[in-house]
Amino acid sequence: MKAHDGMYIDGAWRPADGRDTIEVVNPAHEQVIGKVPAGTALDVDTAVRAARAALPAWAATPPAERAARLAALRDVLVARKDEVAETVTAELGSPLKFSQAVHAAAPIAVAGSYAELAATYAFEEKIGNSVVHHEPVGVVGAITPWNYPLHQIVAKVAPALAAGCTIVLKPAEDTPLTAQLFAEAVHEAGVPAGVFNLVTGLGPVAGQALAEHPGVDLVSFTGSTAVGRRIGALAGAAVKQVALELGGKSANVILPSADLAKAVNVGVANVMSNSGQTCSAWTRMLVHADRYEEAVQLAAEAAAKYGDRIGPVVNAKQQERVRGYIEKGVAEGARVVAGGPEAPREQGYFVSPTVFADVSEDMTIAQEEIFGPVLSILRYEDEEDALRIANGTVYGLAGAVWAGDEAEAVAFARRMDTGQVDINGGRFNPLAPFGGYKQSGVGRELGPHGLTEYLQTKSLQF
Repeated sequence: MKAHDGMYIDGAWRPADGRDTIEVVNPAHEQVIGKVPAGTALDVDTAVRAARAALPAWAATPPAERAARLAALRDVLVARKDEVAETVTAELGSPLKFSQAVHAAAPIAVAGSYAELAATYAFEEKIGNSVVHHEPVGVVGAITPWNYPLHQIVAKVAPALAAGCTIVLKPAEDTPLTAQLFAEAVHEAGVPAGVFNLVTGLGPVAGQALAEHPGVDLVSFTGSTAVGRRIGALAGAAVKQVALELGGKSANVILPSADLAKAVNVGVANVMSNSGQTCSAWTRMLVHADRYEEAVQLAAEAAAKYGDRIGPVVNAKQQERVRGYIEKGVAEGARVVAGGPEAPREQGYFVSPTVFADVSEDMTIAQEEIFGPVLSILRYEDEEDALRIANGTVYGLAGAVWAGDEAEAVAFARRMDTGQVDINGGRFNPLAPFGGYKQSGVGRELGPHGLTEYLQTKSLQF
């Protein structure tokens, strides 16, 4: 798609405050494919004012009408799914088939789920002698990442619209074209002017201005834990609500009774998906000592198949960061059994699919989020040892457990300090709450739990 040279504010594309722009680079061939405005604090202020002006009417709109707008938005995304996939591939580098199957399809499912929820959710309930109203929290400042550019936008905007909130979106500067396409879809779906607004820009400028703006009632952010702490501090100073979906270092626990080959192959695929740029990726594989070397060999063979299947990481800085972690793993004594720090291609921000064996739980690669196609395999002695290792990071976003008996896997999963656990390869559920424990965040996204993040309650006693 052709990049817009303005901001989408109050139902129209309007000139940006300043003249600075952000270049959008295709990470596969390192060529500039477009430019978008670098928003200023004034752009953010204009957008927030538009959202505030539109709030009373949208909040008072019957849920059935809000549901109709969300259904229309879903239909537009369906009609433009090929364009979505091509745009994500161009600015993120994701292989086109993956963009079609995930980057374009998942947001359609999520938008559809909130169209249904908006129409059926109990926005009012009777408790004793009280009537409890669930009302929109107000103006939402949504700050989204680049790794799943449209999915993360829809996961915030759709429930906010369903709740009756108005929104100002600041997307990641690496993938703003997808956000502009989404703004076009919102407009085409007939969402009233001012209800959704888009400001492109840099995090330290536009993102910070949005997080600390007094006209914003809730800040919803997905990204690194470090930035999440900063946003939490800015929002806390004004005592405004936050929803933070942050980092992860998820454990894939393979119990002795599991189908080892299946668990390892699915685990490797999970880590390599989206070039490893997934916060919930199972980047630590935990295997019993008796089957450890067998698992290592299986993982190395599986990873070797991904050399020409995955795309690049998002930019040169991320490529250098991931390769730096690989070098750190080697320096700390881990054994490379697939891949390594060398760039596999001369052009593009590619990283070799890498698997480490002999990883101890205190190594950097076992504790810090790498956000690239890098898997660490750790050895455990018994179930209690596995649980201790699985829970032994500052994160708690996701995880997996494999066992021959489902009840055994469920019993282990219940003791994991994490927000979401897949049992024997359980499928993604767009209605299940997604979010983490500990430093993986605050709040939940998706489904009815995601909707409640954008509501506040009022009790009327009779």
